Amino acid sequence: MNDHIKLLNAVKYVGYTILTVGIIIFLYGFFVSDHSSITSIGIGTVMGAIFIFLMGVFFVATEELQEKTDKGVRIIPTKE
Repeated sequence: MNDHIKLLNAVKYVGYTILTVGIIIFLYGFFVSDHSSITSIGIGTVMGAIFIFLMGVFFVATEELQEKTDKGVRIIPTKE
């Protein structure tokens, strides 16, 4: 359980950092710069941060579900 919390915290911090950088790039491109490409890069960065966060949460949920399920198929031997 502790490993899941560590992974979730890592994904959270990386996601927040990239999201903040993306918002700054977007605002700079929208208000300061005359180039629309900088605004597009900011939007892409924000979408990437959201994607990274969602994939991290998905991986944590998948690992927890795999730990809680029984592995394999039980074979009951029959006497002949």
